[in-house]
Amino acid sequence: MRADARAGGIDLAPWGKFDRGQWAVYPLLFHLLDVAAVAGEVWDRYLTRGQRRLIAAGLSVSPAEARCLVMFFAGLHDLGKLSRFQEQEAHPWARVSEALREDTQGWRRMPHERASMHSVLHLLAEAGYPVDASDSAGVRVAQILGGHHGRFLQLDLDGAAKAARVKHVLGGPRWQDLRRRYFALVRHLTGATMVPAQVSVPAAVLITGVGVIADRLASQRHYWLPKAQAPAVRADAHYAQAVKDAPALLDQSGLARITLPGTPFTQAHRGLSTPNDLQASLIRQLATAVGERGPGIVVITDATGGGKSVAGLEAARIFNAGGDTAGVAWLLPTTATADAAYEVLERYVAAHRPEHAPVSLVYSHSWVNSAYTDRQVAAHEASTTDEFWCDADDGPQEGAEQRPEERVTVPDGWLRGWDRALLAQFTVATHDQALMAALPVRFSALRLLALSGRTVIVDEAHALTPFMQQLLGRLLHWLGVLGCPVVLLSATMPASLSTTLVRSYLAGAGHPHSRTAGLNCAPAYPGWLFAAAADASLTRMDPQAGEAHAQQHRRTAALSLHPVRHPSHTDPDGTPARETRLERISAEIAPVVQHGGCAAVACATMADAQATYQHLHDTLNWPGGPGGQLLLLHARLPGHQREALTRLVRDRLGPAGERPARLVVVTTSLLDMSLDIDVDVMVSDLASLERLLQRLGRLWRFENLWDAGADRRPAWLRRQGVPRLSVLQPTDHRGHTLIPAAWRTLEPALFTHATAARLTNLPQRTLALTLPDDVQHLVETVHGNATDLARTSPGLEQRYTAHQNRRRGEEHLSALHLIPTWRDTLSLADLHRQRLHARQAATRLGAMPRRLLPLYRTPAGRLALDPAGTRLLSLDREPTTAMIRTILQHTLPVPAAWVAERRSEHHAPAVWKKHALLADLVLLPHDAADPREGAAFGRHTLRLDPVLGLVAAHAE
Repeated sequence: MRADARAGGIDLAPWGKFDRGQWAVYPLLFHLLDVAAVAGEVWDRYLTRGQRRLIAAGLSVSPAEARCLVMFFAGLHDLGKLSRFQEQEAHPWARVSEALREDTQGWRRMPHERASMHSVLHLLAEAGYPVDASDSAGVRVAQILGGHHGRFLQLDLDGAAKAARVKHVLGGPRWQDLRRRYFALVRHLTGATMVPAQVSVPAAVLITGVGVIADRLASQRHYWLPKAQAPAVRADAHYAQAVKDAPALLDQSGLARITLPGTPFTQAHRGLSTPNDLQASLIRQLATAVGERGPGIVVITDATGGGKSVAGLEAARIFNAGGDTAGVAWLLPTTATADAAYEVLERYVAAHRPEHAPVSLVYSHSWVNSAYTDRQVAAHEASTTDEFWCDADDGPQEGAEQRPEERVTVPDGWLRGWDRALLAQFTVATHDQALMAALPVRFSALRLLALSGRTVIVDEAHALTPFMQQLLGRLLHWLGVLGCPVVLLSATMPASLSTTLVRSYLAGAGHPHSRTAGLNCAPAYPGWLFAAAADASLTRMDPQAGEAHAQQHRRTAALSLHPVRHPSHTDPDGTPARETRLERISAEIAPVVQHGGCAAVACATMADAQATYQHLHDTLNWPGGPGGQLLLLHARLPGHQREALTRLVRDRLGPAGERPARLVVVTTSLLDMSLDIDVDVMVSDLASLERLLQRLGRLWRFENLWDAGADRRPAWLRRQGVPRLSVLQPTDHRGHTLIPAAWRTLEPALFTHATAARLTNLPQRTLALTLPDDVQHLVETVHGNATDLARTSPGLEQRYTAHQNRRRGEEHLSALHLIPTWRDTLSLADLHRQRLHARQAATRLGAMPRRLLPLYRTPAGRLALDPAGTRLLSLDREPTTAMIRTILQHTLPVPAAWVAERRSEHHAPAVWKKHALLADLVLLPHDAADPREGAAFGRHTLRLDPVLGLVAAHAE
């Protein structure tokens, strides 16, 4: 081996990378050694202490020995390229020695990751690794190598992986000998001479993730091309230099973990002078519990506006202070809530004044958020053969010196790759981005590695459907086995859901459901509960602190139900005229228009929101006109317009904003969750009680925060006394709840009908409630065990039965694609029994929306992004990075069914097909001279209105 490490000691001709532009060939052995060296740096500076300890325990070796083994395994990942792979490029193949080229002996083409798995299996056996069963150490290591392109492969010990067959398909004796010598040299240089007694499934998952990161970093063209152009002559000298280069490469990637400096509470959470009673209790009690029993899962429940986000960040700080984790992954249900949380987390991290701590934002179209610059959508580097990430959506590779922003929280280029962004130490993402770790998609191991190294905060956990709850339960199971602390936040979580999720986590941590069956894992409301992963013991919030917190935030409010006629329903002839939905909304909003104040109208659908906005605009007498005083905000606005409006609403109605004298926001469910705003008046279409309570949390939200001498409520509203949420109940002429057809897919019918029934039977159809005291009881009545409520009427009982059947159906569908529990994973291939692409993986039921790009055709026949034709598009040349971003910011989501019957004029131009973010766009061309003329997609006619957003008309 020492001879092989010296100049001329081993054949370096077989290639691992080839650049067609420079005709540069990079020896395969050098690439293997690069990846091994980088893996060591990833071990030292990206993995947390807890991850390193888990891997060492899973290998039954010391941490120092585990580091060597991880480097060794990572370095072997491409050994299968010593195969027919070498023939695929004529130029580097011509450099291979004649002796090797004559020793092919009928070899067959095979994906090199599978070739690595098969060939290394037998080399490991020669080195003393057991390979007799699917869970043997040697078999697991071979599957780790086979999984470095994102999917674990089945290893057939008695079939394709048999030694005789492998030798036959991967070349003759000279190729076998070269693979053996490369194997031995990588093992020698990494010092991995020990043989692990086992390779546990959790350890294998994390080791795979380390190898993927190391391979991606070392495969960047700017890293290996200079080395290819001035290669070392000795393998040991090359490896020594690779070890020296690895720290700078990791620094450039932004992956190196940092420890946030200790910071006073008031500095970390600007605007707060002291923690409230719930937060103070958490800081005091949780720190003690974690110090005694280690990490686990925390459930925090409180009314909206009670400070759950701050409590969640403090819980993460306490968990991370133990040293086993570092960082935060904050998961939210929608892109709007993720955008808001991103700003909170960015401020929180920046308040600690780190030198550099990237905060990433991860969801399917996070490029719309202006926090990300053009580099996120930049084109790729020049093409090189065998780029690691072969999908078209690989992220940019430019150096950090080109970054146009200098905020310490802005992610560097490497971290802005679409799946790599989850690796950032501080991340805000939508639920689905994390839930894909529980599905058999490519690089699910990388997602689990990314999540397991920090505290995971699952916000608005109640918002998940039964389908998604099943996914979350499996994800929590894996986070439990990986030792990852978790925080669940909710304002309206039923006790049964809280208990189910906590028990799923504890099952992963080694406490089967049979042992936790008697645990009540629901915290008091408001309050928190901590379940320790080590022994499943529970710590609850001090009851006195809970009462003090409730007293501090106690306030009264009312829900008033108003029967109305929805425009989708026509009463029979001869029945008395009834108040319509729009008339009731006008009656509620008219005092705001006349006397001032801030109001929100929460509509069930975007069509309802557009009709409401138009009605308020045209019928009310706005002082000085409605401009700037009436806003419409919903999801089907172009991205740049929606983001600007959302930010405007947050600024004007936030706790420190300059509150306007008059503002009415007409919206949908976009502002329901995780948005810190306060309105004086609120009107809502009928929704589930859970959703109404969420909306109620925005009504007089800052009442206890504002100084007594700085009352910002209008005087006319003060005389009303109690804040009141007016709920519009669509009914038929007999007064029975009649849900419009367009609403029926929004929420289960049981919840809306049960909510209406709960309010209808009250005096004056008004529910007077005390917050936060009454919240949990109301949630349990409708969303917990609704059996008693269902028995109050035959209609509700029928809907309850249908809902239970539908729920079981969703859970069954969700379970079909789940990865197995770690105890049920014998072969690593069990984690990828099904082949799902991340774009196709269902983390929620329903068709994925398409992205629509409204355009305007000028008189000259050109297409532009604006009606005036000032932002022309060049459809025959590749767009620049800045133009790509601009295009994306002008897109909006649309149901796939609406654009299913598109014609050729609706397809993206050919040059856009080269960019993954543009290739699937659907074009919506307008005539610039008459933009009100819509475009037909079968029976659906669509057009973009500058204020109303996407307007859709549907023929019968």
